[in-house]
Amino acid sequence: MSTEIHNPGHDAGQAPRHADVSFEERDVQTGTIYGYLFALGLAVVLALGVCIFILRFTANFAASNDTPPPPSREAHKKEFPPEPRLQGVPGHGTDPQQDMRDKLKSDNEANEETRWVDQSNGIAQIPVKDAMKIIAEKGLPAVSARPAEKKK
Repeated sequence: MSTEIHNPGHDAGQAPRHADVSFEERDVQTGTIYGYLFALGLAVVLALGVCIFILRFTANFAASNDTPPPPSREAHKKEFPPEPRLQGVPGHGTDPQQDMRDKLKSDNEANEETRWVDQSNGIAQIPVKDAMKIIAEKGLPAVSARPAEKKK
């Protein structure tokens, strides 16, 4: 904060004067800024030209030094690798999502199937919902404990 007393008695249209501060007639010289922008644009265009030249030179150099593949590779160019291949890659005949839908459908059908597993021993397969109802009503069958094995 300044401790000097300000002189409020100056004219409203006139800027205050100070001995140590000077002002330029124009703060910004547009000609200089345009010159720098032109030089920057020219440098960018020249850098792009150099990059394109280097890219073409290295591409041609690499192509001239590459050895062609042996004739035995030409015959197998279109062959796919042996099975098993990942699903969804070119050359694989099935769709992974359809495979999953088919598997879920077959699992659900197997869970709802009623059939004899071993008729002579009385083992049957029943739908999961029916098996859950039977277990909820009667509980799990008791399992006899195995006799302890003798340690030698």
